[in-house]
Amino acid sequence: MTTASVPTPLAALRGGLVVSCQAPPDDPVSGPDVMARLAASVVAGGAVGIRAEGLDDLRAVRSAVSVPLIGLWKDGDGDVYITPTVRHAVAVARSGVELVALDGTGRPRPGGDRLVDLVTAVHDAGAGVLADVATADEGVAAAQLGADAVATTLSGYTADTGGVDGPDLALVERLAAAVEVPVVAEGRYDDPADVRRALDAGAWAVVVGTAITRPQVITARFAAAIDPAGLVP
Repeated sequence: MTTASVPTPLAALRGGLVVSCQAPPDDPVSGPDVMARLAASVVAGGAVGIRAEGLDDLRAVRSAVSVPLIGLWKDGDGDVYITPTVRHAVAVARSGVELVALDGTGRPRPGGDRLVDLVTAVHDAGAGVLADVATADEGVAAAQLGADAVATTLSGYTADTGGVDGPDLALVERLAAAVEVPVVAEGRYDDPADVRRALDAGAWAVVVGTAITRPQVITARFAAAIDPAGLVP
């Protein structure tokens, strides 16, 4: 695959680090202003792209950085909650992102929307599609339906793939051999060495989130190493 054969925003991500700037509502760093500052900081550190969630955060991040922005909208408490419907996908596409990340598995969606419906709607709105999948078969199916790239984001988080420990490098390699679109490695990339391994396995780019952008989680890991029993006040 050559860079000339993919959309420009994806071409700009090739061989690079994408940082996911997300935090749940109960995290002290949650909020559009913080996410925008965080995005600017990681870009200054070498990130070639940003992945972010929620319309307010996306607009704030877009105003802070000019690198390609992958946007999504998490909604609902069902199995499919990453940009689950056409309504969500179009809203994200119109928020200023270059790529819309959405659930690319074969699981039923709220309201009965089909994956092909979301792909078509995002393209009609002028953005590209990054399909988050859990298996190689799902990645192949998403690419056949017109996804511009596929990501390993959901490996380990579905009923069929639960229990995966660490980044799924095997899935990266299988997808890279099976699809003609870029494969983005994502999910449990905590070690820079694993980022290098993913690129060597055929990843177009690698997304890292918690290990860079969640101070609460990062600090807890260090604190646990010092005091495994949690006895230090």
